[in-house]
Amino acid sequence: MKRVLIITYYWPPSGGSGVQRWLKMSKYLPENGWQPVIYTAENAEYPVEDKSLEKDVTPEAEVIRRPIVEPYAFYKKFLGIRKEEKVKAGFINEGVKKIGWKENLSVWLRGNLFIPDARCWWIKPSVRYLTKYLKEHPVDAMISTGPPHSMHLIANALHKKFNIPWVADFRDPWTDVFYFDSLKLSKCSIRKHKKLENQVITEADKVVTVGWHGAEDMKNLGAKNVEVITNGYDEECVSDSAQIPDNECFTVSYTGVLLPNESFVIWDAFKELCEENLEFNKALKINLIGHIDESVKKYISEKKLNDKVNNIEYMQHSQVLDYQRKSDLLLLLIPRAKKAECILTGKLFEYLVSGRPILAVGPEKGDAAKILFETRCGMTADYDDKAKMKEIILDYFNKRTDNQSIEIDKNEVAKYSRKNLAKDYVRLLNYIIQ
Repeated sequence: MKRVLIITYYWPPSGGSGVQRWLKMSKYLPENGWQPVIYTAENAEYPVEDKSLEKDVTPEAEVIRRPIVEPYAFYKKFLGIRKEEKVKAGFINEGVKKIGWKENLSVWLRGNLFIPDARCWWIKPSVRYLTKYLKEHPVDAMISTGPPHSMHLIANALHKKFNIPWVADFRDPWTDVFYFDSLKLSKCSIRKHKKLENQVITEADKVVTVGWHGAEDMKNLGAKNVEVITNGYDEECVSDSAQIPDNECFTVSYTGVLLPNESFVIWDAFKELCEENLEFNKALKINLIGHIDESVKKYISEKKLNDKVNNIEYMQHSQVLDYQRKSDLLLLLIPRAKKAECILTGKLFEYLVSGRPILAVGPEKGDAAKILFETRCGMTADYDDKAKMKEIILDYFNKRTDNQSIEIDKNEVAKYSRKNLAKDYVRLLNYIIQ
C-alpha cells in the first residue's frame, strides 16, 4: 500500500466544517491502495468539538499529533475572556467586525503579525519533526489542506527537502477569500501574503480547489496545474430510510455558522409571506442550527419572527443530518462578499443527499447554483431578489401541502459521494507519483 502524508490542522475532536473534507476523504483511501498518514495538532484551539467524529477515522490511518502554540491564550487574556471559553471562528478567520478598539487591534495583530495565519508558529517545529520522521518513514506523496494556509508552508518546506510529490488542497482561497480585506492588512503584509501564496501554488505539483470559479482564480494568480475536486457527502452517514417531516409544520432549516454578511432579505421574504398567507403563517417553523451572529438575531427579532425560529447553537454532526432529513426546505445562505460565486460549502452536499429541496440565496451564476441546477435539487435567488425568494418558498410550501415530491437527478448527486471523490483523488495521486 502506498503512503500519503496529509498535513491538516482540523482533525477530530474538532467539529465544524473544516474537519469534514479530509476526515471523510481519508476514510476511503485505503480501499484504493493508499494509507493516510495524518499530521495534525495535539492541543489545538478548535472553535467547536465533536468527539462523535472520531468513529470516522479509518483504522488504517496513522495519526501523528504534535503540540502547537497558538496566540489564543493572549487574545483571551487581552479581552477578558475565560480561559475555558472557545474562541469563535469570527475572531481569526472570518473577519467579522466587532465593536471596540481591543477587537479591532486584535484583528490588526492577527493580519500583520501572524502571517499567513494564527498557526504560523507551528511551521518550523513541524518541519523539524517531519524531516526526521520522513527519513525513517518515507511516504509516496503529500497533501496539505488549508485554511489555515500554514499547512501549505509546512508542505512546501518538506517538498524542497525531499522532493515528495505534493498536492496543495484549498478548501477556501487565500488572498481571494471573502474576509481577506477585513484583516486590516498593511501594504507590506499584503505583499507577504501574495508572495507566500504564489510560492505555494507555483511549486506544488498539483493545486486542488473545491469549485470551478476558484480554479479559474488560481490559474489567474499563476497556478498551472489546477484541478477541481469538490466536497461531498459520506454514503455511510446517509440513512436508508428517509425521515418524515412533521405534517403539522412547514419546517425550514439552516445548518452552520450564520455571519453578518449574509443576505437579510430572506427574513423580509419570510415576514411578508407570513403576513400574506394565513396557512403559511400557521405552518412555518425555522431551525437555525449553529452559531448565529448577534446582528442576524437582532434583524430576525425586528421582523417579529422569533416565535417561528428555533436556534440551536451546536449539536453533533449525526443529529444535524437528522434535522436536515426532517425538513421541508433547506436554506443555503451564501455570504454576500467578494468572490461569492466561488463559495461552495460542505453542507451543500449533505443537503443534496438529504432528498429535501434547497433554496440558495447568492450568485445565480455561482458554483453552488450550478450544482443545484445540474442535480435538480433546488433553486437559487440573488441576494436582493425578494420576489423570487417568496416565489420559490411558496412553491415548495404548496408542493408539500399537495404531497408532491421533487424530481432529483440521483446520478448527478452520486458524483458527489465521498467514495467517488476519493477515487478522483487517488487518480490524481497516482498521476503525480509517476
